[in-house]
Amino acid sequence: MSETTATAPAGAVPAQPGPAEVTDAAPGGEHMDAATSGEPGRFEAIAGAGPVVRLGERATLRLREGAPEEPARYAPEWLELRESADAAARSHDLLDPLRIRLANLPGRPGGLVVHDLGCGTGSMGRWLAPRLDGAQHWVLHDRDPYLLHFAAVASPRVAADGSRVTVETRRGDVARLTPDALTGASLVTASALLDVLTREEIDTLAEACTGAGCPALLTLSVAGRVEFGTPHPLDAELTEAFNAHQRRGGMLGPGAVDAACEAFSERGATVKVNPSPWRLGPDERALTEQWLRGWVGAAVEERPALAGPAETYLADRLAACAAGDLRVVLHHSDLLALARPAGGR
Repeated sequence: MSETTATAPAGAVPAQPGPAEVTDAAPGGEHMDAATSGEPGRFEAIAGAGPVVRLGERATLRLREGAPEEPARYAPEWLELRESADAAARSHDLLDPLRIRLANLPGRPGGLVVHDLGCGTGSMGRWLAPRLDGAQHWVLHDRDPYLLHFAAVASPRVAADGSRVTVETRRGDVARLTPDALTGASLVTASALLDVLTREEIDTLAEACTGAGCPALLTLSVAGRVEFGTPHPLDAELTEAFNAHQRRGGMLGPGAVDAACEAFSERGATVKVNPSPWRLGPDERALTEQWLRGWVGAAVEERPALAGPAETYLADRLAACAAGDLRVVLHHSDLLALARPAGGR
């Protein structure tokens, strides 16, 4: 599965990139502008905060064989901005059944082996590794070597019980994921991945995990629902347009969790799903602003006729955000799939 593999010491804090080092989402090195009227900057956001620009491409993970190499799509600033909201949202209730399954796995000299797909800057490892007991070796998969460097040097050093955590990085492709690629894996993890997969790719992922007898913790998939503390008549139409945008090119968007439940269950896995909403208020203004720009921009990209009213809507929402008056709940789902252990144990 891997194109290149590297190891790095865990626990160091990466230096923050300068503006010249950040790769933006739009062609030509410009920031993404989802408006189709040609007026620049109307719905501008940090790269990755808005829609996937080219269909069929995960921002930090190449999904399809034969897809050309392209610049990174997620700026580290965006991933850093959302990390605390992601950590607060992930479902803690799925950890107990996961710990029980991991504790019942046959002992391995090196401890648990965790494959993190589309790892970005490694936020899943920073959240999960300190919550699991025992020695761990994390295999971080991403198509962006710059983000892989961030993930490697900022990985946690120790597990919940003080055991050692080590890490390696791989540039890889979900389309090539097979049970053989997961041989020896104790767990597969991913964040914000399922909703940018097609049904075929979800089947590939489920087949690889269940074929290897490996549980999967797949967090923060969009559920297609947004709730504002102060409703607006345009909320529903923008949500519908955004959800339609998420389904472009065969991607499943808000339907991904149901498809994954079906795919894993058909292959004998026990599946549990819990809500994992972002709850954004005055303390998350910077994140809310970037998310809002990207969310409205994606809706307008899907339905250009919304551009005029959406511009006014966005200005009003951003003003409320700046004043600390905007509260929003973005619904996500976390999925835990407990595959039958390899060999039928």
